[in-house]
Amino acid sequence: MKYIDAIDYKVEVGGLPQSSFSDYLAQYDKSNKVILVDENTHEHCLSYLITTFEELAQAEVILLPEGEDNKQLEIAFGVWEALTEYRIGRHDLIINLGGGVITDMGGFIASCYKRGVDFINIPTSLLAMVDASIGGKTGVNLGAFKNQIGVFSNPKAVYVDTSFLSTLPELEVLSGIAEMLKHGLISDADLFSRVAEQINNVKSIDSDLLFACIEVKNRVVVQDPLESGVRKTLNFGHTIGHVIEGHYMNTLKLSHGHSIAIGMLLEAFLSVELASLSQEEYLAIHHVITAVYEIPLFTPADIMAMVDMLDNDKKNKGGKILSCLIPKIGKCTFDIEVNKDLFTRAFKAFQS
Repeated sequence: MKYIDAIDYKVEVGGLPQSSFSDYLAQYDKSNKVILVDENTHEHCLSYLITTFEELAQAEVILLPEGEDNKQLEIAFGVWEALTEYRIGRHDLIINLGGGVITDMGGFIASCYKRGVDFINIPTSLLAMVDASIGGKTGVNLGAFKNQIGVFSNPKAVYVDTSFLSTLPELEVLSGIAEMLKHGLISDADLFSRVAEQINNVKSIDSDLLFACIEVKNRVVVQDPLESGVRKTLNFGHTIGHVIEGHYMNTLKLSHGHSIAIGMLLEAFLSVELASLSQEEYLAIHHVITAVYEIPLFTPADIMAMVDMLDNDKKNKGGKILSCLIPKIGKCTFDIEVNKDLFTRAFKAFQS
């Protein structure tokens, strides 16, 4: 097992049976336990969990619809009603077993229900393992706008068991690799290169590489838990990526990671003009991203709609659209004002 000290909790990386998970469950011996899953984790992961840990034999299971488009308040209301029906109290435990949608929404549901119920995250997707399950960000979308409703709330523990990766299709692995590329782009050029090499072998994720990416995320979060400063660098690619994801949510249904990969490419394009990123490094980023992440055909109407959506980005301040840019691979700046004309230019540069 490998361990990372987060804020008031630990991230354990390794097989669940060898982790402290069973000891943790023992603390809730007399408490009710609820497992939140989606259709995928219900089919591929739940049986392993409840047959391995007898403490979960009587746990209630709540099945949520899969997909980012279902990460909405209406679904959260349904879960709160179910928790009330099951008479779940403040001293019970919610276990989020799933990808980023489940850990984001499950953490939000637990944090709001009766002003806070303990929860733990067991991420089953690569993206959730290296990013979504760590750091205390919880929330749901508001229509097409990503994570507009949410709170900062830390889990009691995070257990990363890489055996769950074998259940993922290749596109889901590539979605997680996009966030791993981001961790390299904002912090470590060598890490970026290592992740780029991993793209050639998505069936066998290097556990040391995964652990290194988790360390990057956690190190930034520990420095700035509430995103008042350096934590903003974790949003590289997300200003544009989130509007791409939201705009195409009901049509192309691009994954979060796919959308963020395109967002990083466009924000790297802006970094050449606004942050002195060299053309050589920009082309290196371009080569890695375009080799595996297809760029949609941006029509003028698409571009106009997405640029208008930027007005609701959570990072905005004083009516200004603020973004993260990279002066070089391995270094990131934040709170850089970018006007709508420049965003429009970035989208248009990739129309063909």
